[in-house]
Amino acid sequence: MELAVLKHNGEDTGRKITLSDEVFAIEPNDHAIYLDVKQFLANQRQGTHKSKERNEIAGSTKKIKKQKGTGGARAGSIKSPLFRGGGRVFGPKPRDYSFKLNKKLKQLARKSALSYKVKENSLVVLESISFDSPKTKNYISFLNGLALTDKKSLLVLPEVNKNVYLSSRNLAKAKVVTVDSLNTYELLNADSLVLCEGAVSKLETILS
Repeated sequence: MELAVLKHNGEDTGRKITLSDEVFAIEPNDHAIYLDVKQFLANQRQGTHKSKERNEIAGSTKKIKKQKGTGGARAGSIKSPLFRGGGRVFGPKPRDYSFKLNKKLKQLARKSALSYKVKENSLVVLESISFDSPKTKNYISFLNGLALTDKKSLLVLPEVNKNVYLSSRNLAKAKVVTVDSLNTYELLNADSLVLCEGAVSKLETILS
């Protein structure tokens, strides 16, 4: 499969790049994508939620009324979950939501997501991009050149570029990552995927 290589202003360089069918043209596995996205979102959870049970409530242990003769139900403690201010029954406790996935399954999920982007014509290959200084207007001009201003875009760099990253940071719909930190959730969350030419070969090496 071949795609045209564009300049950072959106112009065609006249060159084409060949994408590996093993990475960009597989039959997508939806269940692998589901598991990888589920793991990513689960790992974002802090798991610090907590409510007090009746043994943790500060309050009197005195029996609040006599056992019989009141015409109402028995009540032995003001800390009972039946009363306002009492403990909660089976409330949330701190826990770790993370779980393990095999490396090959995560690779399959990323290749599936990339293949979806190619099928949807949402993949752009960029020759290179660099800024002399971190300025948001430079990144906006770059997005304008690719007609991605109103879309959620994900730019994948072969290595860290501080000026490009800082230029994009104030834009809500723009995200910049390196090949090493690319994940399935961000791939699917973006309307358009922009790969630097140097990132393509690295990505194929990692996923093949």
